[in-house]
Amino acid sequence: MSLFAKNVSATITNFVLVGIIEIESFRYVCAVLALALFSVALFMTSMIVYIIWTEKSLQEPMYILICMLVINGMLGNSSYFPKLAIDLLSGCSTISLAECLCQSFCLQLYAWVEMYTFTVMAYDRYLAVGHPLRYHTLMTNITTQKISLAIYVLNVVKVAVSVLLTSKLTFCGVNINNVFCEIVSLQPLACSDITINTIYGNTWTLLDSISCLLVIVYSYIRTVIICLKLSAESSLKALHTLMTHILAFSIYGVTLLFVNFRNRLNRGSASTKLDVIIPLIGLGIATSVNPLIYGIRTKALREKIVCNLYKMAGKTKFKKRLNW
Repeated sequence: MSLFAKNVSATITNFVLVGIIEIESFRYVCAVLALALFSVALFMTSMIVYIIWTEKSLQEPMYILICMLVINGMLGNSSYFPKLAIDLLSGCSTISLAECLCQSFCLQLYAWVEMYTFTVMAYDRYLAVGHPLRYHTLMTNITTQKISLAIYVLNVVKVAVSVLLTSKLTFCGVNINNVFCEIVSLQPLACSDITINTIYGNTWTLLDSISCLLVIVYSYIRTVIICLKLSAESSLKALHTLMTHILAFSIYGVTLLFVNFRNRLNRGSASTKLDVIIPLIGLGIATSVNPLIYGIRTKALREKIVCNLYKMAGKTKFKKRLNW
């Protein structure tokens, strides 16, 4: 590397989030929407986690995995929504390298934990429908908890290595064409060799994506085939649960593909308002929609949520009467 490149990279301590500048004209609207979406997702996630934690009848593998999924969604939400709202309200469009790497770590961890969790959920439903008599020995609560822990440990290590490799790079560019930081946005700004980073990232992406998708597709197909042989009532119940998983996974998958293609197609080009808003809305929906999908479409959760809301409303009315 040239002495000039070293000097330039040494002076770069902050990056510019060009996306923040692009939506400057309606930043207050975006900030309010970001906070509203974050608040709704936080409330629904808290309700689901509380209900699953307190209701013994719901402490089984399927609901433990749903709990893990919505908590992971809040990790993704929390990694960029609060900062985005603060940046929009304050007019700040810069981010330090340390903050950028931290945000990249959280977003990447969210994405891969989500993929792995959907994979385990698909296989769990296949076992529940295909092997009902052996299901409670094949998939116990302890087994589910161990799998969940393994998913986080594996992905924390994997993503930490990716972020560590990126932190070793020297940077000559400062403009990130997005409203948040991620590894694929940082690497094009490097003036040092990124071959190892690219090989490491692409290898894990291909291996994880292909293996997870194979398990998911196999589990879905096998579950549908088995459902066709069941009674009408059992078949409808199993297919309803399966469709909930497919809906949630489809939203996640489409969003992830769109964001990745957008990053590769626009690499090095100037951002436009449309290029910023569409991925922002997509990622916002992907990280926020799971609590709504599972809270509305899962009967046991829906009934408990409605019951708790009625209790909260009743207590509020009672307190108002006392104050009156």
